[in-house]
Amino acid sequence: MQGADRTTRQRIADHLRAETTEAGTLANEFETTTADALAHVKHIAKSLDGTDERLLAAPPRCRDCGFSDFDDPANRPSRCPECKSESLTEPAFKIE
Repeated sequence: MQGADRTTRQRIADHLRAETTEAGTLANEFETTTADALAHVKHIAKSLDGTDERLLAAPPRCRDCGFSDFDDPANRPSRCPECKSESLTEPAFKIE
């Protein structure tokens, strides 16, 4: 199937099968907001249930204190719950 015939969600899934990508990069590549890109990723994760594929998520991490134990790895928090820093990495995703 050609790229133009595929939905944004299908194209994001194909991209995540090829390489690990941060949420903001997905948003830029697929011309959407980061919130929408994360919503697509969450839906893709649900659609992989019952298949031999799985979505791997590298959660956000605080650049100042190293905290990375966020409840939802597919979320983009605004600040670190430990040190309150706003210097966080973005979550990254890959389908294997």
